Amino acid sequence: MRVIDHINNSKSTAFSFEILPPLKGNSIQKVYHVIDKLREFDPKYINITSHHSEYIYKTMPDGTYKKVNIRKRPGSVAIASAIQHKYGITAVPHIICKGFTKEETEYALIDLNFLGVHDLLLLRGDIKTLEPNQDQEAFHEYATDLQKQVNDFNKGIAVDGSSFEAHETPFSYGMACYPEKHEEAPNLDSDIFYAKEKVKNGADYLVTQMFFDNQKYYDFVERCRAEGITVPIIPGIKPIVLKNQLTVLPRIFRSDIPEPLASELRKCRTDADAREVGVAWCKEQCKDLIAHGVPSLHFYTMLATESVRRVAKEIY
Repeated sequence: MRVIDHINNSKSTAFSFEILPPLKGNSIQKVYHVIDKLREFDPKYINITSHHSEYIYKTMPDGTYKKVNIRKRPGSVAIASAIQHKYGITAVPHIICKGFTKEETEYALIDLNFLGVHDLLLLRGDIKTLEPNQDQEAFHEYATDLQKQVNDFNKGIAVDGSSFEAHETPFSYGMACYPEKHEEAPNLDSDIFYAKEKVKNGADYLVTQMFFDNQKYYDFVERCRAEGITVPIIPGIKPIVLKNQLTVLPRIFRSDIPEPLASELRKCRTDADAREVGVAWCKEQCKDLIAHGVPSLHFYTMLATESVRRVAKEIY
C-alpha cells in the first residue's frame, strides 16, 4: 500500500518515523533495534535517509594532503528493501540530488523497482559543492528536477532519453515543505509557490521540516490551502534531546524555538534535563496537532529514539 493510501485510509492520526543508516562497520541490527522500539505504535511507513559522499583532506606524513571519503553508510535502497521484507511495513527511501548523479539515481530507481519498493521521498539534500572535475550537468540542482526524472522513469523514459518498458507499479512520492521558509528562499510566498509546483507535478503529499511552534504550521497549511494545495501536509516532529540544540537547531534547520521552550531549556544543566524538557514539550505539541486533526505525525528519530517512544506511548 502506498504512503498516501496509508494516510488517507487511517481512521486516526497515522504514525511514522525516519531512521538514519548506521555508520561503517555497523550491521542492519542497529536499524532493527530502532524499529523494534517503535513498532508497537503501528508505524504506517518508515523513511530511510540518504547521504551523499563526504570528503575530508587528511595530512600525510610527508606534508601532502590526501582526499578521503568519509561517507561510509549503507545506501537507503538496501535498507528500505530489508525493512520492507522483514517487517511488511512500507519503506520510503530518500532520493536526493546532492552528491548523486542522474545516472546513479536511475540505477537506484531500477534497483528499488526490482526489490518491490515503490514509495520515495524526493529531496534536494544538503548543499554540496562539486569537485572541480565534476560535470554540473550530471547532477540535478533542485528537487523539482529530480521529480521530473522520476516522472519520466514512471513513463518509461530513461535519463538518456531512450525508452524502456515502464514498470507495472509506478513510484509514488512525497516531497518537502518548510513552514518557516527554506534557508535559500527569499520569502515564504516563494516557498509556497514551489510547494504548489511540486504538487502540480505529482507529489502525493508534503512533509514539513521540523518545527516547534504549531501555530507556524497551522498558518502555513492555511496559506497552502488558499493557494489550492490540497494534498496532506504532514508535520515533521523532533523532540529536543541535547542542551545545545537550543542554538544548533535554529542555525542548521532554521527552526525557531518558542520562548517558553527556550526558557525551560536555558534552565537545564545537563543533556538529561534537556531531554525531559524535550519530551514534555513534544507530548503537548503532538496532542495539539492531533486535536487539530492532522492526518499523520512524522518523527525524526536521530539521537531521539527513546524520546520518540515515550511521546508515542502517551499519544497513541
